[in-house]
Amino acid sequence: MISKIGIAVIGTGFGQKVHIPGLQAHPQTEVVAVYHRDLDKAKTIATNHHIPHAFDQVETIIALPEVAGVTISTPPFLHFEMAKQVLYAGKHLLLEKPTTLTVHEARYLYHLAQDKQCVTAMDFEFRFVPAWQHFAELLATGYVGQKRLIKIDWLVSSRANPERPWNWYAQRDKGGGALGAIASHSFDYIHWLFGPIRRLCGQLSTAILQRPDPLENGQLKPVDADDTCTLMLELEDGTPCQICLSSVTYQGRGHWVEVYGSKGTLILGSDNQQDYVHGFKVWGSHQGAALTEIPTPERLAFPQIFPDGRIAPFIRVVDQWIKGMSQGQSLVPCLKAGVYAQLLMDLTHESNATGTWIRVPDLEQLLNKA
Repeated sequence: MISKIGIAVIGTGFGQKVHIPGLQAHPQTEVVAVYHRDLDKAKTIATNHHIPHAFDQVETIIALPEVAGVTISTPPFLHFEMAKQVLYAGKHLLLEKPTTLTVHEARYLYHLAQDKQCVTAMDFEFRFVPAWQHFAELLATGYVGQKRLIKIDWLVSSRANPERPWNWYAQRDKGGGALGAIASHSFDYIHWLFGPIRRLCGQLSTAILQRPDPLENGQLKPVDADDTCTLMLELEDGTPCQICLSSVTYQGRGHWVEVYGSKGTLILGSDNQQDYVHGFKVWGSHQGAALTEIPTPERLAFPQIFPDGRIAPFIRVVDQWIKGMSQGQSLVPCLKAGVYAQLLMDLTHESNATGTWIRVPDLEQLLNKA
């Protein structure tokens, strides 16, 4: 019988929907403990999911000898301190995006993980969705030729209703907003698919300026986190990239990545508003011919499909994390990818504040900076 790796789950919103079922479905992991700041809730979650331990203190959960790795899916403003505790304890770490609140915090965690020889992973799950992997393969073969333009739209209605409650997501200093929730993914997959970014210019805006706080009888509270983000990027190879992201667009077109080149066009997209993983397809065209769907090869398909589309790619992230543990080194996407995404988020804030183009520093130089 294969000995399973003991994992603790910190964060029980996304953690309960995706992390716990994903880890319990993975053949090499066992969820042995769960954290919630309310101990009674932690115990209820543990009972419902047949998890042996429940705690309301991070230091208690990471002290368990059977815990080899920890996943964190709490709100972003809690990531840094919690991840720091996990890494100081010598536990391997799987972290949700956005990485932290600043690139300085993300860089600190990256170096701490190296010092403690901890294997890390970031849940940048688009890298593991079959249609996205197929799209990456086609790009790598030179399907479009020399890239001329990249256009990305990610327009959804998840926060379009102004009655959706006020919480940490509405607060910029808590890591809320579309930049952290959506652009963090986009920054990662742009680097994966197209390479590094030379410079950027970003604008952040907030359409819904107040939301009701359910903890204060629906009193309206101010919203200062962005709900729409528009970006212009210039890649290191000179390719222009235009991005429009929003969480407040009723009947938005969904998530689309379009690449136009000297030989043809590739389009990856999904109009599924209920599940941001299910529904992606790839279309292509050579020399101006009509766009036609290019079926995703069966070899890239998920071995198991879940009602929540996020679980299957999360399991593939866990695969990378576990492989990294066996090899003694972090595999992509790890905290290094998290640092890069966080860097670009910070620079977007700077660009929005100054109204200027911002040069993106070299990642390796940033990481090695004293």
